[in-house]
Amino acid sequence: MSEVSITVAGAQRSVPAGTTAADLFAEDRAVIAAKVNGVARDLTHVVDAGDEVEGIRNDSPEGLAIVRHSCAHVLAQAVQELFPEAKLGIGPPIENGFYYDFDVKNPFTPEDLKRLEKRMQELVKERQTFSRREVSDDDARTELATEPYKLELIGLKGSGGEAAEGANVEVGAGQLTIYDNHRKDGSLAWKDLCRGPHVPTTGHIPAFKLMRSAAAYWRGSEKNPQLQRVYGTAWDTRDALKDYQTRLEEAAKRDHRKLGVELDLFSFPDEIGSGLAVFHPKGGVIRRVMEDYSRQRHVEAGYEFVNTPHITKGHLFEVSGHLDWYAEGMFAPMEMDGADYYLKPMNCPFHNLIFRSRGRSYRELPLRLFEFGTVYRNEKSGVVHGLTRARGFTQDDAHIYCTREQMRDELISTLRFVLDLLRDYGLDDFYLELSTKDPVKFVGTDEDWEEATEVLREVALSEGLELVMDPGGAAFYGPKISVQAKDAIGRTWQMSTIQLDFNLPERFELEFQSGDGTRQRPVMIHRALFGSIERFFGVLVEHYAGAFPPWLAPVQVVGIPIGDAHVPHLREVVAQLTAQGIRAEVDEADDRMQKKIRNAQKQKIPFMLLAGDEDVEAGAVSFRYRNGEQKNTVPVADAVAEIVAAVRDRIQV
Repeated sequence: MSEVSITVAGAQRSVPAGTTAADLFAEDRAVIAAKVNGVARDLTHVVDAGDEVEGIRNDSPEGLAIVRHSCAHVLAQAVQELFPEAKLGIGPPIENGFYYDFDVKNPFTPEDLKRLEKRMQELVKERQTFSRREVSDDDARTELATEPYKLELIGLKGSGGEAAEGANVEVGAGQLTIYDNHRKDGSLAWKDLCRGPHVPTTGHIPAFKLMRSAAAYWRGSEKNPQLQRVYGTAWDTRDALKDYQTRLEEAAKRDHRKLGVELDLFSFPDEIGSGLAVFHPKGGVIRRVMEDYSRQRHVEAGYEFVNTPHITKGHLFEVSGHLDWYAEGMFAPMEMDGADYYLKPMNCPFHNLIFRSRGRSYRELPLRLFEFGTVYRNEKSGVVHGLTRARGFTQDDAHIYCTREQMRDELISTLRFVLDLLRDYGLDDFYLELSTKDPVKFVGTDEDWEEATEVLREVALSEGLELVMDPGGAAFYGPKISVQAKDAIGRTWQMSTIQLDFNLPERFELEFQSGDGTRQRPVMIHRALFGSIERFFGVLVEHYAGAFPPWLAPVQVVGIPIGDAHVPHLREVVAQLTAQGIRAEVDEADDRMQKKIRNAQKQKIPFMLLAGDEDVEAGAVSFRYRNGEQKNTVPVADAVAEIVAAVRDRIQV
């Protein structure tokens, strides 16, 4: 038998012709697929001479995606067995899980999900094989003649991810393939249009759980039929699934929407509308402290403050390109004085007008303009989520205008400024993401995009942080670095963004006079530190589980008298604290002391100062911390000094 030379995990090997990827990794049961010349393949793939092959393990990010996509197929098979009238939509893997869309007569109930999960467990135990075969477009239409949504996807072949969210896992852009599920006796159990790859058998899906169902429009458009989307999660081990469920339980406890009500921070009145928050006094305190500290740091870093209106004539967004490339994210215009006016989704065009309002010299650059600018975006109702995905929000938005020679240093200092400020708010576990040009939605030249992307890549790597690529994820005017921060329970949130833009200065004809007297275009750096104040607020609520560090807490100290006779003493202590800028109050309600302590704990107040007869006589208080620890008979001066230091130094207690 002839042999072929291949490379396996970096090592040269000679193997018999006809060897499959499964043969190469037969001793490692965790390998569920293979990467052949950089392309993910099923283990049944036959390797050829010169191939470079690596195993894909089920605990790797790529392996988990394959496990989850395969589990979505098992779900779809179970649905069509239990609900034969169901028509198939799409079923892609997503972060931490998968979903599949179905056209069914009635919405799925919790009892339906239990039945489906039980049937999926049976299908996994049957160890049905996933078998890939190539089909022509016409043959695919014939085989899937009863599946209208699959037929539509076949017609959209080649449009890739633009066809529908997750559609690329069905049709890709080339040869169509169908995956058959075969029972152990070889009979066909089920089939689906899919690009793959998949695990070898259903038995290679170690652990899964159906989570919930929800309505979802086909291809994400309200003009299309409403389908039923079933969400699930799948993992490489039962322990990993259990850990994930534990994280979900902890996340539910930290949900900012729930804590926002319990701590009286903010609300979303129906009378105002979805995605539009109002901040209550306590939430207003936290927001003010966040903004004030941000202002202080921006002043120190040489930013100049500006303000711009909430609406504008549509022509401004024609110049910027937003009406060409971002119209679906904007609210419908309102007619006034014979012109269409729009709520602004971005602040950058306004700042460009400020730059252009008079002649500029190179001596003014870099010019750093900063604004707390409120913007409005027409988010679909299905994605609106409390403060973290809102329709109206305020960006701490900055735009920096500099020369080509200044841009690298300015980007480095901006990134460091961003990371340092995030650390001040208690987030310090980061990685960076570099979003590159969308192949369709972009303005400007390829050369400018290549230069801007490479500069951002070098700047990102200069900080020594992990850099992850996000192909096609940039805004239409330039590539961006996104700071991805992990919270206290390990979830990743996109925080600050830094975008490098050669295009909007061109579109707005921005110029400055250089040292040699010529007119030149500035480079524009877009930078939102919080992303939005509302979203950052929501992230901090969940990061701290509502137990804000003293410097951010709306009430930092509460005085709790053992009896009414001790109230005057605590009022004097609170007066001293207030004089030092501390937010303190005395609980003078008629409740018993133990209830007052419980109330303070529920409100997650950092410091409780208790006072009884001995404390009054000694000119002292008894400290009770939020974590339950207590120190008795602390001199008032020492207590005040400790609290002031904790706030000043941003200490977590």
